[in-house]
Amino acid sequence: MPIGYLKQEVKRLIPLSRLNVEPDDLGAAGAEIALQDDNTTGRFTKQQFTLDVEPVPVGGDAVAALEKLVESGHHFVLVDAPAETLLRLSDAVKGKDVLLFNVRAPDVSLRQEDCRANVLHTAPDLDMLADALAQYLVWKKWSRWLVVKGVFPADLAYLDALHRAAKRFGGTIVEEREYKETPGARRSDSGQLQIQLQMPVFTQGAPNYDVVVVADETEVFGPYLPYRTWDPRPVAGTAGLTAMSWHPAHEQWGATQMQNRFQRFAKRFMLPLDYQAWVAVRAVGEATTRVGSGEFGAVNAFLRSDDFGLAAFKGQKVTFRRWDGQLRQPIIVAGPDLPVSMSPQEGFLHEHAEVDTLGIDEPESKCKFQ
Repeated sequence: MPIGYLKQEVKRLIPLSRLNVEPDDLGAAGAEIALQDDNTTGRFTKQQFTLDVEPVPVGGDAVAALEKLVESGHHFVLVDAPAETLLRLSDAVKGKDVLLFNVRAPDVSLRQEDCRANVLHTAPDLDMLADALAQYLVWKKWSRWLVVKGVFPADLAYLDALHRAAKRFGGTIVEEREYKETPGARRSDSGQLQIQLQMPVFTQGAPNYDVVVVADETEVFGPYLPYRTWDPRPVAGTAGLTAMSWHPAHEQWGATQMQNRFQRFAKRFMLPLDYQAWVAVRAVGEATTRVGSGEFGAVNAFLRSDDFGLAAFKGQKVTFRRWDGQLRQPIIVAGPDLPVSMSPQEGFLHEHAEVDTLGIDEPESKCKFQ
């Protein structure tokens, strides 16, 4: 059973913190350690799994790279790429025995109006992340939010998710403030003294609020807000307290063993993209083992069935939603050093499964598979 990993390189801004520089093997390392898990079981079931990583340079032809993988027998391919690339790849293999796993793109549209029948999503979307955070803030009774937003499309997309989450769970956005500056030379141009003076003034004079909620996906200003606001308030959103699929310090439900194995293998900590790739490769392995065959149709059908479930260190098995292909999973709410909580929070009920309070539920889904 060959599994592909297609990684589209893109230009990214230098992170404000050196701690957030992406490792070269980000994502791929998670897939590699999942492959070891698949083959551990495969030794007993007489099944063997392989992984082939296909990097695509900035501006390179991702479709050609996917076609190369498909021609060499890959029916299951992880895609580490932006949304627009994922859609091109999906359309290029439409009607073929190929299933793509979106391990990076958080765009809600990929699970809604732009959903594709040949794509499953192990990366949580922005609505899931915003809902997970909102549930915790409301549970804490921090229901009055001062929202600080950036100007880039990704910032505005997360802002939309925050508005939806506030309306859904009882948060109140008392004011929105826009940070209009765009990045210069990042770390070298942003002296600590200048930031120390700027951020208190920027957050001064807001209506009474409980928490600053940041919409800064491009990391232009968000990391500068904690401990620098005019009023002594916590910071959450894309900075401070953040919702994510995985955290390097997560240790519950057997995660310590996973963290240690990954650290020995990759010589670094496991990050969310690594986890999302791990889930995708393990899902293929689990389905193949359960159906006792590597035949595409059988594995694809089982992945989408009610019989599929994967133990994934979250306290419950993760599964794929049949209405949009999204992996349903609890979401970690964490600070930089430690997890703080896990959503869904107690008291947020659902008629079928509490985890479906995170993200877009079936009755509100706009997905009509193409």
